[in-house]
This record gives sequence, structure tokens and C-alpha cells, in this order.
Amino acid sequence: MPSRKFADGEVVRGRWPGSSLYYEVEILSHDSTSQLYTVKYKDGTELELKENDIKPLTSFRQRKGGSTSSSPSRRRGSRSRSRSRSPGRPPKSARRSASASHQADIKEARREVEVKLTPLILKPFGNSISRYNGEPEHIERNDAPHKNTQEKFNLSQESSYIATQYSLRPRKEEVKLKEIDSKEEKYIAKELAVRTFEVTPIRAKDLEFGGVPGVFLIMFGLPVFLFLLLLMCKQKDPSLLNFPPPLPALYELWETRVFGVYLLWFLIQVLFYLLPIGKVVEGTPLIDGRRLKYRLNGFYAFILTSAVIGTSLFQGVEFHYVYSHFLQFALAATVFCVVLSVYLYVRSLKAPRNDLSPASSGNAVYDFFIGRELNPRIGTFDLKYFCELRPGLIGWEALLTTMDIIHDGFGFMLAFGDLVWVPFIYSFQAFYLVSHPNEVSWPMASLIIVLKLCGYVIFRGANSQKNAFRKNPSDPKLAHLKTIHTSTGKNLLVSGWWGFVRHPNYLGDLIMALAWSLPCGFNHILPYFYIIYFTMLLVHREARDEYHCKKKYGVAWEKYRQRVPYRIFPYIY
Repeated sequence: MPSRKFADGEVVRGRWPGSSLYYEVEILSHDSTSQLYTVKYKDGTELELKENDIKPLTSFRQRKGGSTSSSPSRRRGSRSRSRSRSPGRPPKSARRSASASHQADIKEARREVEVKLTPLILKPFGNSISRYNGEPEHIERNDAPHKNTQEKFNLSQESSYIATQYSLRPRKEEVKLKEIDSKEEKYIAKELAVRTFEVTPIRAKDLEFGGVPGVFLIMFGLPVFLFLLLLMCKQKDPSLLNFPPPLPALYELWETRVFGVYLLWFLIQVLFYLLPIGKVVEGTPLIDGRRLKYRLNGFYAFILTSAVIGTSLFQGVEFHYVYSHFLQFALAATVFCVVLSVYLYVRSLKAPRNDLSPASSGNAVYDFFIGRELNPRIGTFDLKYFCELRPGLIGWEALLTTMDIIHDGFGFMLAFGDLVWVPFIYSFQAFYLVSHPNEVSWPMASLIIVLKLCGYVIFRGANSQKNAFRKNPSDPKLAHLKTIHTSTGKNLLVSGWWGFVRHPNYLGDLIMALAWSLPCGFNHILPYFYIIYFTMLLVHREARDEYHCKKKYGVAWEKYRQRVPYRIFPYIY
């Protein structure tokens, strides 16, 4: 077993993942299997680092003989001076051409810039480019603009030294930046900034949904379970005592014409999506700082869809065809989802690293499920954004700041959820009522409508408040909201809807789900599968949020949990 270099409790410098910044950390533990150290930063954030990402405090002492490179102004004026000759420097006759040498120096300098060390303090992340999932890291609204690097880092007396010129490379291999002109220096600085955005694949123990075995069972189990539910619903007595229902032959479930109708529906929605109407907005910053543009014309697509359906009804089209071929449509959507997922995975193999999802792991099965590419696009056509909103669910609000868009890739999970699970499970109550009608009194109907509206107000209000705050936390309209500042520079809302429970949008969603189920009466539990499943889904999703936020915000998240103790249901959970 290899020996460990650092002991528990030892104070060292740890590199922040995805960047070249080193900060003071305390060694908490060491995993002999993975050879990873668990370290704790000053703000309480705990991360696991490799041994080569940890350095002793003594290795950061500033050199006494001056810096290894001069200031930018001196470097720009030094190009006409003769270059000092190091012991290993070949004579002029054996030197490479000026151009080749110059390019090699640039390449070496880029490598050197990547290992430059910066002073200790965790606070500067508020104005740095460290990201977890591509969300914008906003500066606290009362912070004044920083004038220089010293002010930005707010160094303590203990760490007021400057180590930015210290290199881990032997001195004979150092390349003096004074040989590089200002244009090339800017390029290197930009390249360094981009590198700090890079996504590091998650480790096997951090995989969600039960890891590879779990996602394998989900991919095969959910389609089967969906068809069993629909078959149960078509029975005269949909009691759970009659489970499993009789299974039809495979040829009864597949009809080419139905598949063609499904493709026609999909293409019509694509056409409506591509219409040059509606405003264009920018999404949250990606890991390389870019912001993708999205056209918001879902309302117009809904109006056009309604007009097409109304015209079809006027022309005598029988929409009973959809109900009588519901199982065939479900299978057609499933086949389309699988083909789309294969395409998404294959195209992601050629995607640049910066385009990959923070949730991707490097495991083919897991990445096929969770999605490797974060925002797959064909030209300006965004596949994930379109499938999330149009074919299966038109009208979802404030999507661009949700976990689906900014964290999860586009793979089988979202493709199946958007194109199969949502349209065929979220309409399950209507499918049930066709075969098992239930009379509802006017008082009961009024109560259900009020319940639905209350859920919608909570859901819409919470999502709109969060979306507005993430887009512009300095908006005067949000000045009354209380916040907790985090070490990343991003603020957490602790008032308004988000001071009520930690996920008020989930609470509103569940209230609406209950309102959709109540018209089915209480003769069978089957139509209440929607609310039961949805509760399990959102509790699991909340646990995912909790894990990511605790890892990202550290002590600030603990403060938020103390201020807002209930997760979804006030005084219950």
C-alpha cells in the first residue's frame, strides 16, 4: 500500500478543482483505495483532492531574488534588448529559427501560466470564474468594484505574500514572458480563464440514481412499467388485485401509421419553434463564459396548435383516434426516444470538452442515461430546450435556470421523460376517466379549482422570483428580499417564497398534481399513482439539490438550512 504524504489535521495548500488557484486547507482524512484526500477550506467547503493537487505551506514562500518575470509594461519594452544566456542555451549558430523559437516559447509560457500560484483566501470566488454547473456567479449587490488584485483578494497578514511568480518547474526550463508581445499575453490569459471552467468527470461513488446498475434498471424498467399502468387502466376493474394485466401481442402495440402521426406532430412543433416570432433571451453562462440564445415563443406555438386542432375538429377529424391508439402512440414515442438518445450519445463523442455536462462521468452506460453533451444543437436549434417544452409539455415557465438546463446533459433520462413519461403519465387521469367516469359535485369541483389555482400561484411565484433573482440579483424590484452571501460570490434567497420552504416550487407542483387526481374519485388508487410518483420524484430531486448545494456553498448552505428548516412541506418535511 503506497504511503501517504500528508497527515490528518495538517494545514497545507490545496488547488481548487478546475483552476490553478491554491488555498489554505486542512487535511481531514485519506482514502487508501482511491488515494484521495478529503480537505476542508476556510469557508467550510469540503472536497476530495489528489495528492499532486496538494502542496506544503513551505513550497509557497516567495523568492528573495526578485520575481521571475517583470511587469507587463517592462516586458513590452524589452523586446529590443538582448536575451540573457542560460547555461543550457545553445550557441547562436545552433539555435532554431526566430519564428520556431518564438512559438515554442509561447507554448511553454502557456504551460507555465497554468501552474502559477495565487495568494490564499476563499472569498475571491465571488468575483472569479469558478463554477459548479455553469450558473452565473453574481457579486453581492452591496460590494464595490475591486480596483486591483490586492483589494480583490483581501489578504490577511498571514497570507499577504505574493506567490504568483512562483513556478513548479526547474529554473532552467522557465521561459521569460518578456519575450511575448502583449497580444500573445492576452491570449494566454484568456486561455487560462477558459481552463478554469473545465468540467471534471464525476467519480463513480458520486453517480446518482444508483450508479450504473440503477440507471440500467431505470432505462428498461420505466417503459415496461408505463405500459403495465396503461393496460391496467383499460381493464374493467383496475384494482391492484388484478395486477399484472393480460399482455397483448407485440404486433398489436406497433402500427406504422401511428408512428407517422407521431412524427408529424413532432415536426409541426419543430416548425412552430423555428418561427421568427417571440423575444430572444440569453441563458446562464456556460463553463467557457458563453451565453446561448433562446427564442421564447411557446405561447405562440400553443395558440397555433390550438388553431390547428380546432380547424381539424371543424373539418370532422376524429380525435378519438388518439385514445383508441394510446398504447401504440406510447410505443411510437418510446422508439423515437431510444433512436434520439443513441444519436445524442454518438454526437457527444465528438463534442468539445467545454460542451459536456457537469453530470457526465466517463462511463458509457451512465452517460447514455444522464447525457454527455449539455446543450446539443443543430445550428441554432436546441434539442434539449425544444424537447423539454414543446412535444410533451407546452407552457412550462422559467426553464432556463433549472437543473435540467444548467446541469443535466441531454440523454435518455430527459428524452424519455420529455417525450414519453410526461405526455402519457401526466395525462393518466384523463385516460382513466374515459373508461371509469366519476361525477363531481359543484362544491367539490369548485374546491378542486381553488386548490389548483393555489398550487399554480405558489409554483409560478416561486419560479418567477428565483428566475428573476438569478438573472439580475441587483434588480430594484428584488431589493426587499433578504439573502445570505456565499463563498462563491452568489447569494442565497432567504425570504419571499424561498424563506417559506427550501423548494416552494415543488410544493406548488404537488398541490397541482393532487388537484388533477381528485376528479377521479376514490374508488381506486390507480389514478393517484401520479401524485404518489410525483412526490417520490420531487423528494429525490430535492435530495439531489441538497447534495449539490451543500457541496457548492458549504457553511452558507448550513446557515440557509437553519433559517429555512423545511424542505418542501412546511412543518412536515
